[in-house]
Amino acid sequence: MVAYLSRQGPHPPTGSALGPGSFRRIVDVPFETCVAALEGWQQREEGGELRFGESLLRRPIDHVPGSATRRIQVGLARGPLRPRLRMSLDVDRWSASSTALELIPCGRVRPTAAYFRAGHLLLDSLTRDLLQRVPAAHARDTASQPRVPIGAGRS
Repeated sequence: MVAYLSRQGPHPPTGSALGPGSFRRIVDVPFETCVAALEGWQQREEGGELRFGESLLRRPIDHVPGSATRRIQVGLARGPLRPRLRMSLDVDRWSASSTALELIPCGRVRPTAAYFRAGHLLLDSLTRDLLQRVPAAHARDTASQPRVPIGAGRS
């Protein structure tokens, strides 16, 4: 299961709240599994860049001081004639069995249709790949757990 969230307003540098132009997905994959998959993919790729379409996730995966959050630099492709837009992908624990993925622009963005299409496409591709790699045992364990309403317990 993947949840789509959005919020308005300014966000602090740690990415704990979404601002305008940010994207978030909550994925039913444990945080440790998610981080291990991302690190494994990047180690196998030449140059440490993981490609999703024309967008790139770049090595290394940084640990955000004072939190469990991992941050990956992203080059978001918005079209063949536009330069990649510099963004951060924050990977954070949402619950014992779920991970929050937040794609946050590193500067001001013009919210065009191409920008939103590219951001959603990148996160959709990433979450689809993560969900395909979830062990069957994890899928059985989380199927019996009650669902928590989106937004509950997080600011």
